[in-house]
Amino acid sequence: MAKVIFGVDLGGTTVKMGLFDTEGNVQEKWEIVTRKEDSGSHILPDIAASVQQKMAEKSIAKEDVVGVGIGVPGPVDAKGVIHKAANLGWGVFSIKEELSGLLDGIRVEAGNDANVAALGEMWRGGGEGYSNLVVVTLGTGVGGGIIVEGKILTGATGAGGEIGHIHIEDGETEACGCGKCGCLEQYASATGVARLARKRLEKDDAPSSMRGREVSAKTVFDAVKAGDAVAIEVAQQFGQYLAKGLAAVACSVNPEAFVIGGGVSKAGEVLFDFVEEEYRKRVFHGCADAKFVLAKLGNDAGIFGAAKLVLD
Repeated sequence: MAKVIFGVDLGGTTVKMGLFDTEGNVQEKWEIVTRKEDSGSHILPDIAASVQQKMAEKSIAKEDVVGVGIGVPGPVDAKGVIHKAANLGWGVFSIKEELSGLLDGIRVEAGNDANVAALGEMWRGGGEGYSNLVVVTLGTGVGGGIIVEGKILTGATGAGGEIGHIHIEDGETEACGCGKCGCLEQYASATGVARLARKRLEKDDAPSSMRGREVSAKTVFDAVKAGDAVAIEVAQQFGQYLAKGLAAVACSVNPEAFVIGGGVSKAGEVLFDFVEEEYRKRVFHGCADAKFVLAKLGNDAGIFGAAKLVLD
C-alpha cells in the first residue's frame, strides 16, 4: 500500500485529524472530542485509539505509516517535549515518546499548534512559495508561527512565535490573559478590536452604525466597508498596533511574507489597507518589502502542518 501520514491538531474542545498521502493530499478528515478530565490523561490514548481504528478501517499496515504529526496548544521544544499546557492539565513530558509508545512504536513528531499551522500554510496555503514567513492568527487572541528557511522557529522551550504577547502599550491597566499588561493581542485580536471599538464609542456621541449593537470585530469591519467614520478610526488604531508588533518581529526574522489568518481575517484584504502602510512607516528598510497575504487553509492548517512535521 502507498505510504500515509496522520496529521493531528489538538484543540481544547476537539481533536482534528487527517489522513494524508506523502504528497500532502488529504484523504480523509475527522474529529474526536478532547477529554480534558483527569488532568488530560485520556487525550493521547484517545488519539492513538482513533489512529489505530482508522488504520484498521483502511487496512493500513504499521509499516505503511510514515508517522503521526501533532500540534498542541502549548510550548513544545524541538525534541517534542511539552512545557506545560494549562488548559489541558498537562505538565512537562515528551509527547513524542508517550504517543509513539501508545502507537506501538510508530514515529511521532510534535510541535506547538500555532507553529504547526504556520508550517501548513507554508506548505499548502497562503504562504506557499515562501520559505521565510510569519503566520499571524487574529482570533480570540493573537497567535503566531515563524518559519525560517522552511523550518519552524521553536526557541529554547517552544515559546518562539508567541507574537501576541509582544509588549506594545505602556499605558495599559487591564491585564492580558497571560497576566501582563499591554500585549499585542489586547488590541489586534478579535476581542481586542471589539474592545477598541467599545472604548471609542464611549469617548463621545459621534454617529456610528455600531451604536446600540453587540460590537464584534465583524461589526467593526462591516461598518468600515460601509464607510462608517468611527469604525474607520477603530480600524486605523488596530492597524497601528498590529503594524508595531509585526515591524518588531520583522526586524528579528526578516520574513518574505506575513500570512494573516483567524476570524478577523474574514474581513478580507480590507485589513491590509490599515496595516501595510503603517507597517512600512515603522519597519527597518531592509524588511520593508514583506508581502501581506491571507491564509487559505482555515481550520485545516493544523492537520496539514502536522503532516508536514513528519515529512520534515
